[in-house]
Amino acid sequence: MAFQVTSQGASRAGSGAAGREAGALRARRLRPRDVLHVGSAGLRSRPMRVVLSALGIAIGIATMIAVVGISASSQAQLLQRLDALGTNMLVAKPGEGVFSGQEVKLPKDAVGMVGRIEGVEETGASADLRHTVRRSQLIPEAETGGIAVKAATEGLLGVLRGTTASGIWLNAANGRYPSVVLGHVAAERLGIDRPGRQVWIGHRYFTVVGILDPLPLAPEIERSALVGWESAQRLLGFDGHPTAVYERSTDASVRQVQRLLAPTIDPRNPQNVAVSDPSEALKAKAATEGAFSTLLLGLGGIALLVGGVGVANTMIISVLERRHEIGLRRSLGATRGQIRIQFVTESLMLSGLGGIAGVVLGGAATAVYASAGGLPWVVPPWAAGAGFVATLAIGTVAGLYPAVRAARQSPTLALAAA
Repeated sequence: MAFQVTSQGASRAGSGAAGREAGALRARRLRPRDVLHVGSAGLRSRPMRVVLSALGIAIGIATMIAVVGISASSQAQLLQRLDALGTNMLVAKPGEGVFSGQEVKLPKDAVGMVGRIEGVEETGASADLRHTVRRSQLIPEAETGGIAVKAATEGLLGVLRGTTASGIWLNAANGRYPSVVLGHVAAERLGIDRPGRQVWIGHRYFTVVGILDPLPLAPEIERSALVGWESAQRLLGFDGHPTAVYERSTDASVRQVQRLLAPTIDPRNPQNVAVSDPSEALKAKAATEGAFSTLLLGLGGIALLVGGVGVANTMIISVLERRHEIGLRRSLGATRGQIRIQFVTESLMLSGLGGIAGVVLGGAATAVYASAGGLPWVVPPWAAGAGFVATLAIGTVAGLYPAVRAARQSPTLALAAA
């Protein structure tokens, strides 16, 4: 029961009307099990309303979890790619000359000079050629398809951490003859899916000996047709000046090599050499992967607030429908505080069910997206925890007014209205 009776002074001397104290009534405290029992009573009696009310909370939390999870999965993929490709590659290209419009060329022996820098482990180079590549000589020369023709050294593929999807890379043997390796974008645009085909470069046919896999750190190579350094000089009039020098150094010496590249390649005019770090683009993309998720997070927050309003509305209706129950409990001794705890607990349980469902749905949506896109499945624990805590906060706020309203009802009026 809600009350217990304690009697005091029953055995005191002079037991009578003057020496006897009246029994004092004191409200019992609800145990946690009792709180859960009375708090879940309304949920058990109206399961369909519980499902519909929790659905709004679940949609909001699922949206937020999915947005964070998808962003984290994409970022994890970029970081994995960075780990595989490495962040220790630098590229040196001709910069702007002292006078505007002045053509700058890198020295012919730039690759060898870079290779002598302390800490440099691998070097390679490419050079732009003033030729086009076409499927045949019958195709107009103006229809280039955005494909460049470049000369490439044997060490270029190793520096780029590249691999061939089919065929082989340029070497000392085939690099002397009219052989070409296509970047994967160039192969797609030319409609060539395997080695052995021929393409028209300059004024003769070159045989395709290999097709490359994607090269995230060198998109310019993906859109190029690559010929050997020696065959480019002998067959295509290449002057031997590289357009880009690629190098790989130890992780500890990257910054030191970056400072030395330009002075080493062109000691007299180091300002004529531009040095870049291709991995910076992937780093920036990984760092800003969640930037475009802000809008969707905002929409998820709005859905969560709408769900909270739905919970509050459900609780208010519940209070109105259960006035007889409230009046009966008050008449049996339940305090206003116990009534408030009952309805706040009911609101928390309702929101908590929606929060759990939302976390599960959001994780499942992330898993489906990651599986379809070949991404690693990542749902940050802080996102799931913060989402569930948010539902409890929403549930508390949504249940406060209905709980206070229920506690203020007069037992007599509540029973009379019933």
